Amino acid sequence: MSDTRTKLMLDLQRIENDEYQLREGEQHQDFLPLLLQYIGDPQPELRDNLIYPMFYMWIKEENRFSGEELRSLVAVLTDENHLFYNIGIEDDQSVFTRTFSALPIALILQRHRQNPLFNKAGIKQLMNAMLRYFNEEKDLRGYLPVGGWAHSASHGADVFVELVQCEESSAEMLREVLVAISSILHNGRHIFSDEDDERLVNIVDTMMNKELLPHQEIADWISGLAQCCDLPRSRSQMIARVNSKNFVRSLYFRRGHDSRGNELNTVMLSTEVKLNRSSIR
Repeated sequence: MSDTRTKLMLDLQRIENDEYQLREGEQHQDFLPLLLQYIGDPQPELRDNLIYPMFYMWIKEENRFSGEELRSLVAVLTDENHLFYNIGIEDDQSVFTRTFSALPIALILQRHRQNPLFNKAGIKQLMNAMLRYFNEEKDLRGYLPVGGWAHSASHGADVFVELVQCEESSAEMLREVLVAISSILHNGRHIFSDEDDERLVNIVDTMMNKELLPHQEIADWISGLAQCCDLPRSRSQMIARVNSKNFVRSLYFRRGHDSRGNELNTVMLSTEVKLNRSSIR
C-alpha cells in the first residue's frame, strides 16, 4: 500500500469524522487529483465508503465546486482514463474505475438541473458519452465477493435518470436511451441479479412520470422487448428474455397503481406473458 494512498485514506476518514469540514488552510481542490486517481480503487473501503461519499457531500450537499470546476470534472470523468478506462475488458478490476466515474456525473447533473451548468451541446456530448459507455461496457457484474459493488448498468442508469430530465435533452436523445436500455438487457452474456433491473426501470419510470415521450412510443418500445422470443433458442436469447421479463415485471409493479396508464399496464402484462410463455413452450 503506497504512502500516498494511506495518507489519502487517513485524510478522508478524518474529514468524514469532522462531518466533511476541512481544516484551516485546506481546500477541496487540494484533494481532487487524488480522489480522481483512486476513484476506482479495488478496495471498497476507499472507493465506495470514502471517495464517493466525499463527492456526494461536496457536490450535492455542500455545493463546494464552482460551475467551471464541475464542467472540468465532467471532462475528466468521461475521459479514457475514467469512464472509458480499459472499456470492453471483462472480469478485471478496471470496472471499478469506469463505474465509479459514472456516479459523480449523476450528482453533477442534479446540480445542473437546479442551476444550469451546460448548454445544449454540452448535454448532447454527455449523452453521447453515456450512450457509448452503455454500448461498449462488457463487464456487467453486480456485487463481487472480492471488491464489492461494480454495478456498471446501475451506475450508468443513475446518470441516464438525470440526463433524460435535462431540458436540453431532445426527444430523439430519449429514444436513443430506450435503444441503449434494450441493448443492455439483451447483452448476450449476463443475467442481472443485483437489482440492476430496478435501476434501469428508474429511467423509463421517470420518462413516464414526466411524460417526456408519448405513452404510445413507450408502449411500442416495451412490446419490442419481447422480439427476442422469436429468435432461435440459445444462451444469448435466454439472457435477453430473462432480463427483459424481470425489467417488465419491475416496471409493472412500479407503475401498476397509476390509473392514467391503463393501456400501458395492458401492454406490460401482455409483454410479460410472451416473455414468460416462451420459457415453457
